[in-house]
Formats: sequence, structure tokens, C-alpha cells
Amino acid sequence: NSIWVSTDHDEIEKVAKQFGAQVHRRSPEVSQDSSTSLEAIREFLNHHHEVDIVGNIQATSPCLHPSDLIKVADLIQKEGFDSVFSVVRRHQFRWSEVKKGENKMTEPQNLNPAKRYRRQDWPGELYENGSFYFAKRHLIEKGYLQGGKMAYYEMRAEHSVDIDIDIDWPIAEQRVLSFGYFGKEPLKEVKLLVCSIDGCLTNGRIYVTEDRKEMVSYDYRDVVGIDLLKKRGIQVRLISERDCSKTLSAMQLGCIAKVSATNKLQVLEDWQKDMGLSWKEVAYLGNEESDVECLKKAGMSGVPADACALAQKAAGYICKSNGGCGAVREFAEHIFLLLEKVNSVRKQ
Repeated sequence: NSIWVSTDHDEIEKVAKQFGAQVHRRSPEVSQDSSTSLEAIREFLNHHHEVDIVGNIQATSPCLHPSDLIKVADLIQKEGFDSVFSVVRRHQFRWSEVKKGENKMTEPQNLNPAKRYRRQDWPGELYENGSFYFAKRHLIEKGYLQGGKMAYYEMRAEHSVDIDIDIDWPIAEQRVLSFGYFGKEPLKEVKLLVCSIDGCLTNGRIYVTEDRKEMVSYDYRDVVGIDLLKKRGIQVRLISERDCSKTLSAMQLGCIAKVSATNKLQVLEDWQKDMGLSWKEVAYLGNEESDVECLKKAGMSGVPADACALAQKAAGYICKSNGGCGAVREFAEHIFLLLEKVNSVRKQ
């Protein structure tokens, strides 16, 4: 019925409202490092007496799909369960822990070593994965997220991604690209990448010689990235607010370019219409305030790691590489992962 973000942070509130969520401002008492989700939810209910059921989804589970949440809501609203939580099936053999200094042997917990079977032939076990907890108000007021007439909801393994520590992050990124939710519209292949020259293809620095000639540097990895995109049938076009035609000529990239572009969005729209593309088929890599509207329009958008704050907020992907240091190649790899996703959906 309503979607809320609970936070004590001004920037998070701003982003939440930008995407259509309502915001509950947490009190300092439930905003500590040791605060639990349950404490925050109970405070929310104290301010919202009209709420009967709470679905608490975790920000650390980025592959959660709307279809799962709809089915879980039905379990509570139509089938009478008081609480429903997410689980995932694991095929892992468990052994008892032997602490250092203890004079004993480990023991099997869920297998018989004398009759060991292949893990793929074993039905496995259900583990709570923390993606979501749905519960009725009366349970939460008593201090429970699980209780009463309980049910679990088994999520598909590819959608069960939990970020607990730093090393989980890159794994989650790849899972989101492969299995994440891309909206109701059918996925489409990217047909055009438009890249801002200064600050993306180059590092933004301009060297001026004594005879007033300009020089810039670029990363050969980015040239390789552009070539790979072309080989995959993706057009690459370049755009710049300044006149850098001589620099482009020297780089010999073989890309259509628009320099001295006072209105980048207009140029992007003209290219999109001329090529007969939907916005889902357009990718944009930018780094400055002048790129923000283009980043918002494009179906796939990215910025280098050192892009300005406004551009980072508007982008769907923030590269780990700085501009002129491999960001174009990295964004190309990001596009290739989407293409793999498109092909996978088509095969299905």
C-alpha cells in the first residue's frame, strides 16, 4: 500500500523521495550502530497506526524481485499467516567446530560419511537468508518479526545475494547484472554508446606547449574497449563542449563526434532519433553537470569514479576507474554483461 524508507540521513531522504518513496525520519535512539531493524520498525509503527502489516526488505539483498514480494504479501493477506520470511536452499555439509586447544574430534552434523552422497543428489537444507521479513502489527508490537502462524518463502539461489562484508560486494554486482530486476519492459540490446571526451575518454587535463598547442593523454585500454564495442555491433560516438577536433583526428578512433556542443542532450536526442533507437538501446558515459540530463535519459548510464557529485547521482553505474584511466573499457564490460543478460532471457 505504501513504500517507506527509514533513515536519519538527509541525502538518503532526498534520493528516496526522488524515486517516489515516502520517508520516515528515524530518531537518534534507533539510529545507533547497534540499533536493530526491529527497533526502527517499532518506532515507525508508533507513528503510523494505520499500518497493519510490515514488509521489511533489506538493502543488503539487491537481487530481490518484486514478484517474490507480491507472493509473500498474498501469504499474509489471503492465506492467514502472521509472519513470512525468506530462505534459500543450500547444499553444504556441516561439521562441528573444534576450538583450538580442545582435545576432541569433529563430528558430522548433516551427513553420514560412511554413506556419503553427491551434493547435487541431496535435497539440501533451508537457510534463512535475511532478504525480507513480513509480519503483522501485533507480532512486531510484542517484539517479534517471526512468530504466530509462520511460513517461509524459498527464494531462487540466484536471487539470494547477501552483502555482509566487503568481499561480498563485487560478487553482488555481478549477480545483479546477471539476475537482477530490470523492470517490466523487455530488455533490449545497447546499440549506441555516447561518451563524453573530456573527463571520460581523457582525464580532463589539457597540456599547453609554449607555441600554444594543446595535448591530452588517453588510456590505450579505452581504445581497446571502443574497438570491442564496435565488433559487437555497437556504435560509439563522442561528444565534447569544447572544440577538440584536432585531438580526435590525432587519436584516430574512427568514431562520429560532435564538438563545441552547447546542448549535449539535444545532440543525444538527435542521434537517437536519426538511428531509430529507443532510449533503452542508448548508453551514455559522462562526468560533468552538463551530462546529467543525458545520463537520466539513457537506458544505461555510467560515470568514471572521479565524476562530479551530480553526475554520480544521475548515473546507474559508477566505474572504479577514473576518467582517462580505463573507465571507457570498464563501462564497455558493463554493457557486455547486460548483453549476456539479454541473450539469456531470449534463450529462456
